[in-house]
Amino acid sequence: MGFFKWSNSKIKNLKWYDMSLVKLSVVAITLMLVRLWSPLASLNWYWYAILFVLFAIKPICALFKK
Repeated sequence: MGFFKWSNSKIKNLKWYDMSLVKLSVVAITLMLVRLWSPLASLNWYWYAILFVLFAIKPICALFKK
């Protein structure tokens, strides 16, 4: 069994609030990285918007796929 099959089988055991906690932990580590490496925070706002759109394309397509 590969790592991805193993992790997908474990993710099915999580509740909705567990996934929310994972998201919050990602936000927290991102804020820590921005605090530790200040050039990351000096980008213009539209770079963050571009990254958001690029990262959101795949999950949104998967969500609306038949």
